[in-house]
Amino acid sequence: MRARGTAALTLGVAVALIAGATLGNGGANLMPLFVDDFSSRFALGDSGAGLVGAAQLMATALVTLRLAARAARPGRVRMARTGLAVGLAGFVGATAASDLPTLILANLVIGGGLGAVYAAATAAIAATDDADKASAATIAGTVAVTALLIMAVPAANHSVGEGTGFLVMALCCLLAWPLVGGLPDGPTTNGAAQAGAATAGTAPAATPHDAATPSWVLLGGIALLWAVTQGAWAYASVFGREHTGMSPSAVSVVLAVSGVVALVGAVLGPAAARRFGRTRSLAAFITAQALSMAALVLTHDPVLFIVAAVLWQACQLAVLVQTLAAAALLDPSGRLVASLSGASALGTGIGPLAVGAVLDTAGAGVLGVVLALGTFVASLPPLRMTVASATADRAQPQPQPQPETEPEPDPAATTG
Repeated sequence: MRARGTAALTLGVAVALIAGATLGNGGANLMPLFVDDFSSRFALGDSGAGLVGAAQLMATALVTLRLAARAARPGRVRMARTGLAVGLAGFVGATAASDLPTLILANLVIGGGLGAVYAAATAAIAATDDADKASAATIAGTVAVTALLIMAVPAANHSVGEGTGFLVMALCCLLAWPLVGGLPDGPTTNGAAQAGAATAGTAPAATPHDAATPSWVLLGGIALLWAVTQGAWAYASVFGREHTGMSPSAVSVVLAVSGVVALVGAVLGPAAARRFGRTRSLAAFITAQALSMAALVLTHDPVLFIVAAVLWQACQLAVLVQTLAAAALLDPSGRLVASLSGASALGTGIGPLAVGAVLDTAGAGVLGVVLALGTFVASLPPLRMTVASATADRAQPQPQPQPETEPEPDPAATTG
């Protein structure tokens, strides 16, 4: 299913999207490594290190949401490069920080810079001519590059010195500077006008106002979905060790392998949308995600734990690909995609705290049920959005075949 963008998904565009999304979401994906560095360098407890990490994640989420409307207009390359410059300054500041207030301030700067990069990169997905392929390529590339960073950041901290992992991220900001130059701007009209043109004649759920300005219900649903998902993932290793008796190294291998194998979900998402329809396939992936998540939390069987981890991560990537593609199709300006990215970042920031509180007060049994129910409830607004996007896709005018023209009669052949 194609978006109404203007840029072909060339290699340069794909690299730009991957570079922007990787760094924009880098704080969330690498936060366990950052928290470990905070704790070691400043002798912080879990709550203190978590506070520093939460400051960065919340800054990223709020800046992404705040700049979503701006990212719907031309100038995404400039926005991304400005964010890279701000993020670079924050990473350097975090490396050089010698006290806790400076460290917190540096992480706020990092979050603000990465939020600008994230808004620009995710909004640019809607400017491509195929939202499914663009979102799948972006997510798959981001997972692969993040896996390399997960190895590089702690290696720098251990081999060079504490805090130098932040210099690795600063170097990545420099490397990404020329790469994000391929981010497409898309149409020059404002988001509301684009959304209105894109959804003309569709159901009331896809009105221009809804597409240009995402509802709080939709943003809340996305935030809740990612709070549940990322919150549970933050404690996945704990469940593996304490419930199944697996060793810490075995659990780490399982989670690392599941993250790589889950790339299959980025491929299955668009394929299932084309074969079975976006709404039906998304509902199936969400159901499988909720059940596998509950199984991972509740099981005491190592084999079931491994199967649940792989299935969960694959379904999560499939859901992410389909959600971004549906948002890009519904609002070609990119504002909706950027807004949903900000909401997911917000959920990522609060998820571990919320899940940890439920786990401490009610136990794993209640948590498994809460996570499954939370996934189903949170999925309702995104599913409604996919219905609207499917309606908008069907409403697009299809190219009509040109009628064959009869050859002109030869006057010489018709004269006697």
